[in-house]
Amino acid sequence: MLISRLHQMSNSGEEWQVARRRKGAGLRGKNHKTAHHEPGPPDDVDTDRTKHRITETMTELRSVDFWLKWAKQVIAVAKADCDPGFEAGDLAPRHLLDCVCYGLGSFSSCVTARYQLAMLLLLLESLQIPFERCSVYDPVFSSGEMEVLRQFGLTVMTENEEGKRAALRPTLFYLMHCGKALYNNLLWKNWSRDALPLLTIIGNSFAGIQDRMIQRELQRDYSYIAQAVCMCEEWPLHCSPKLLDVFNDTALITFNHGRLSKLPQSTWDGAPEPQYQHCPDLEIIQREPQS
Repeated sequence: MLISRLHQMSNSGEEWQVARRRKGAGLRGKNHKTAHHEPGPPDDVDTDRTKHRITETMTELRSVDFWLKWAKQVIAVAKADCDPGFEAGDLAPRHLLDCVCYGLGSFSSCVTARYQLAMLLLLLESLQIPFERCSVYDPVFSSGEMEVLRQFGLTVMTENEEGKRAALRPTLFYLMHCGKALYNNLLWKNWSRDALPLLTIIGNSFAGIQDRMIQRELQRDYSYIAQAVCMCEEWPLHCSPKLLDVFNDTALITFNHGRLSKLPQSTWDGAPEPQYQHCPDLEIIQREPQS
């Protein structure tokens, strides 16, 4: 069914894009660096048709083996850190209380983004995170897409945080193929032995980022990722070969408080905000400087 659907999409004129290229190229334009989202015209998306497509995609993902493996893996990892009151019969652990999703892309026109959104909705269901407690942001969202997200019950943010979101309680960050600066910013904002364990990240493998970069550039430009590689715990999330463009290089990433507590205090002292002075091609849309 899934293969047949992909074939239909390839012949329907819908946009199928490689996720890494989409997220990078789509966020590189220097003329679009704004602090607030500027929505498109209100009628740019057929909301009913788009919602139906997303629901269909959720049904398709439920029918493939790797979706179930993802759900079991996320729940199993979350169980390891859940509160003492967790019971084996519970569907999912209670400790993941919120969700934040950045960089999803234009899911009304891009099939890749639609599959990633469908996966997010399935994960929220499995983890029993209420949809309204999932905050979503991408500066490319049109006003019609924002309305679709609201109709699903998600909370749509309008301000560009650049990934600098402090986790106040256990939170799932769903960051599919986002720019390295966004991961780096998120780590910086939560750079303490108490805050990092509140993060559960589904996104690009940090080890994969390290393998693909020159080490001196990783340490210079994305120092928090460079340090986190040795601190975090990663579990690869494999997918169907037919969906490699959508979910390739995806990992589940967590931080163990006990492991972090053994690191010297100097690890956390003097953590400057990232500036990216040597990164002309930053892969994220930045806020305009405050005047």
